[in-house]
Amino acid sequence: MKRLLIVLLLVLGVASHAQQPMPPDIPFDSVANALKLPPDMNLGEGAGVAVNSKGHVFVFTRANVSGPAFGATAAQLLEFGPDGRFIREIGKGLYAFAYAHAVRIDRDDNIWCVDKGSDMVVKLNPDGHVMMVFGRKKEASDEAEPWKRVTPPLPPINGMFRQPTDVTWNGQGDIFISDGYINARVAKYDKNGDWVKSFGEPGNGPGQLNTPHSIASDANGNLYVADRGNARIQVFDGDGKLLRQIKINVPLPPDAKPAIGNTPNPEAGPGTQSPGAPWAVCITPGPNQVLYASDAFPGRIYKMDLEGHMLGVLGKAGKQLKQFGWIHEMACPSENELYVAEVLNWRVQKLLLHPQKTGATASR
Repeated sequence: MKRLLIVLLLVLGVASHAQQPMPPDIPFDSVANALKLPPDMNLGEGAGVAVNSKGHVFVFTRANVSGPAFGATAAQLLEFGPDGRFIREIGKGLYAFAYAHAVRIDRDDNIWCVDKGSDMVVKLNPDGHVMMVFGRKKEASDEAEPWKRVTPPLPPINGMFRQPTDVTWNGQGDIFISDGYINARVAKYDKNGDWVKSFGEPGNGPGQLNTPHSIASDANGNLYVADRGNARIQVFDGDGKLLRQIKINVPLPPDAKPAIGNTPNPEAGPGTQSPGAPWAVCITPGPNQVLYASDAFPGRIYKMDLEGHMLGVLGKAGKQLKQFGWIHEMACPSENELYVAEVLNWRVQKLLLHPQKTGATASR
């Protein structure tokens, strides 16, 4: 029975690889100067962005850099008001802040920071004080070298991470951490922070992962894992059972150009720069949830229902407003309001979507 299920999933995976019809362009605007920085501050690489219940925007940026040019510490957590006004820096000098990767806000407005460089995830209360710590970084008194990638990968260790990427929760408060660049798994904790299990392993088969780069959950507690290296989104239940795969295979615009680097070779197989390879995912709140995902090339945002049916696309790679340079994380507080953090353009854009105008020509 298990073998039959795996074969069926493989067949569905192949079927979903067929090119999807071109979905409509969604007209949208980018709010100029949406985040108002102090005169003496700049954002670095936009690693993470999140919005709390009061409309405050939190940006986890690779700025505040110290150390050598290679291996420098680069993580800074900033809070902005609903009007974009800068409020404060949170956790300055925190031991876990080394190389920012993602920030998320839970239903109680706690702030969760995922740091790829320190191999740690930290839960902060709304006041900005540490409540829970997950993982542990290598001590400076020892040989504090990055985790090495070896073949085959070393077995993962319960409660420890190797370059984690993101975090999400279900309705019971269970915690799910995508882990990440090396372990290629999802770690599950209960609401008290006690280890439960992990699922996933390196590979490209059903349920296997290659750089699970982002993770989000729906109202039913299902997990949507951006399996970036395999150019797909895999959907699991809260126990790690694979439910389905979503592949984004929308036709490329004829003038598509990458934000940086050479145009990806479609014959090379799936990878980080493949069209539709998901870098970031987010799911809107409310009774009618939709899924957003972004890729690096051609640099678009894709709007889908939770089954993966394509509802629309927006944007392209570039440096101007309404263009994107490697969207690393998205926040979607509502269906028509998105915040996107960009690595290459060192910024966060606030996007307002106008799907009611979809019949018109959208700016791309």
